[in-house]
Amino acid sequence: MQMEDVEVAAPPRRVLLVSAGASHSVALLSGNVICTWGRGEDGQLGHGDTDDRLLPTKLSALDGQDIISVTCGADHTMARSEFGRTNVCSHLVLDSASDRAMAFRGDFGRLGHGDHNDMLIPHPIRALQGLMIQQIACGDSHCLSVTTNKLVLSWGHNQNGELGLGTTEDSLLPQKVQKFEGIPVKMVAAGAEHSVAITEDGNLYGWGWGRYGNLGLGDRNDRLLPEKVTVDGYKIALVACGWRHTICVSTSGGLYTYGWGKYGQLGHGDFEDHLVPHKVETLSDKFISQVSGGWRHSMALTSSGQLFGWGWNKFGQIGVGNNLDCCSPVQVKFPYDQKVHQVSCGWRHTIAVTERENVYSWGRGANGQLGNGETRDRNVPTIIEAFSVDGSSGKYIETSKSCASSGKSSSSISVRYAIVPDETASGDDGHETSVPENDAMI
Repeated sequence: MQMEDVEVAAPPRRVLLVSAGASHSVALLSGNVICTWGRGEDGQLGHGDTDDRLLPTKLSALDGQDIISVTCGADHTMARSEFGRTNVCSHLVLDSASDRAMAFRGDFGRLGHGDHNDMLIPHPIRALQGLMIQQIACGDSHCLSVTTNKLVLSWGHNQNGELGLGTTEDSLLPQKVQKFEGIPVKMVAAGAEHSVAITEDGNLYGWGWGRYGNLGLGDRNDRLLPEKVTVDGYKIALVACGWRHTICVSTSGGLYTYGWGKYGQLGHGDFEDHLVPHKVETLSDKFISQVSGGWRHSMALTSSGQLFGWGWNKFGQIGVGNNLDCCSPVQVKFPYDQKVHQVSCGWRHTIAVTERENVYSWGRGANGQLGNGETRDRNVPTIIEAFSVDGSSGKYIETSKSCASSGKSSSSISVRYAIVPDETASGDDGHETSVPENDAMI
């Protein structure tokens, strides 16, 4: 399939939302523009091919869809739209006067289309027709959503019970998590193979893969159904998942982490696993307003716009000017002391948006996921010129003409499952090549 990339002039645009996956990135801009860049091998960029993109590229397939939210999984992407004339809450349905969810890579049914096919361009999720969706969270190979009437749906990979359905069978279509029947949920988050939820009254739940204590339940057991987590008696306002760890914030702004700690990603000054939530004392004098988790690193944003990072730093993904792992939070510095108002962690890279409306990225760059036209790593925040006020403000963004075909592809799941990057090995082209046999080897 031949793709034509051209540079187009456009009115100034600002970035409304960013999200980072394993090795790709996505941004929602004003004017209903969605851009993706980075690794495209599984169709996660949505341009109708499997090419990498080193610069943000407009996703033409979503023109006119009134997208209001974008979310990256490891190697798949979700977009949620709202048809402007309806003036209703966000919902995922199919008719032309309503909201849609669209997705890309499809192993284990993570796209919710009822099969294992990849989608190289966005496709609406038909199984969600008629449901009003408030939020979507994507893990490595599973997805969660919260409806506006506070129900939780899950689909995709379920080997360790991460769907919360009481089984370990994958689900190719969205299923209701019955455990939350009558319990209003306001927020969900997804890790590699574990899931968390916050209820309207501030209670925290965890389920799925728990062998590093990442469920916060005091042991290393998996859970097939959601179980309530205690956080020093506090109510919880925010939650995010790293690959095998969990980060949550109390209603009073206190930061708590638990789970896998081998690389310092919990921020407690050690490299140990923690089986229950522990407060990050280094930031006890800060009010935390946003958190994000990567494969082995973590980020926290304060209400005053300060950004802190800690954990695995081989590729500079913490953004503090070196490549040393940090077991306690370190402040990330930006030019002109800009305050940050949004952050998203990928597996080995990080993206942030400042109040000055500049967008920065740092960490692993092998697939172009930093969006600066290069494939080298960066260990300090580096501006993405295409989006930033101190760059071109979105006036010149590459665009792709995608094929009008179904955009489907398929390949052996056994060949692609569990391909995670090794911390020491990479191919000659910069692509990670190691396939660990089990988590204990990582």
